[in-house]
Amino acid sequence: MAFVSGPLKSVRVDALVVLKIAKHASSAHPQVITGQLLGMDVDGELQVTNSFPFPSADPAASTGDFNNDNNAANTAAAAPRAKANAWYQAEMMRCLREMNVDANSVGWYQSANLGNFLNANFVENQYFYQSTLNERTIALVHDTARSAQGTLSLRAFRLTPAFMAAQKEGKFTSESLVKHNLTYRDILLELPVSIRNSHLLTTLLHQLDSPPLPIHPTPFSLSSLTPTPLFPNFDSLDLSIDPFLEKNCDLLLDSIETHYTELNNAQYHTRQLTREQAKITAWQTKRKSENMLRAAAKQELLPEDEWTRVFKLPQEPSRLESLLNSRQIEQYAKQVDGFTAGATAKMFAVNAGLMKSD
Repeated sequence: MAFVSGPLKSVRVDALVVLKIAKHASSAHPQVITGQLLGMDVDGELQVTNSFPFPSADPAASTGDFNNDNNAANTAAAAPRAKANAWYQAEMMRCLREMNVDANSVGWYQSANLGNFLNANFVENQYFYQSTLNERTIALVHDTARSAQGTLSLRAFRLTPAFMAAQKEGKFTSESLVKHNLTYRDILLELPVSIRNSHLLTTLLHQLDSPPLPIHPTPFSLSSLTPTPLFPNFDSLDLSIDPFLEKNCDLLLDSIETHYTELNNAQYHTRQLTREQAKITAWQTKRKSENMLRAAAKQELLPEDEWTRVFKLPQEPSRLESLLNSRQIEQYAKQVDGFTAGATAKMFAVNAGLMKSD
């Protein structure tokens, strides 16, 4: 049973759910995986208490070429809204309900690689959940690559009302964006995520005894001493560039190239529209002059709206990809900023040392 009151303010995820998502994502990394989230909504806090993965594409059916790999990735990303998985989801939730486990759908989860998750499949999946299944649902994104560095990356997102209205109309033209006051910053709404341990698990952690320390013989030299946690080392002074930073920069450059491609498409459409409008204006001017001559000769006037059959204005391309790509560029820029914080501090320290030595 869900207790609904006001908008969603936060998301609380059980530790067991986090472990299940992390294990599922790491087992298939770098492929995209998806799954169902179960729980309840209590006073504006979405409590995620259980989860289960969606069936993935059979890797044996793939021949190993690039196109098949892309098709498998797209199939896995679209699994939350796939009709083929509807029966599987219903059966899983029925079995969980019979076991007296929370079986209320509160959203879905997806894995990501260095924040590369914002695409058309992600938006369509979340729109399907918020519009069809339950409006108070979330998308939980687990970044496997960033979590491998030692910091858990788990973020919860929802689509904003403005984007939901634009997606419902199915048009992302300039007129629609102005109508809904929609920019790339207004696509997603991020909610704070907290992790909860059950009382039994907390009690177990407190009761666990620390392992006994091994008995070492008396050291006879400095090199035979066992390093302590604060033993001095030079790893923190390594000036090599983080490989994750290089990968983020590559992804950022790819997104910028995609942005320029979308920009060129929009400019091409504008040029085509300007040429067609000039032709229409010339045709209308010519038709008006012909009608003036026919009116002077007391002849029947020609219709002036035939231009709609003669000319066809080019259709404006959708701006959805441009919006998503702009938001993805912002995501990469923030990650690069976070990765360079430590490297910049080291560079300043080295620079200060070199200046003193000179």
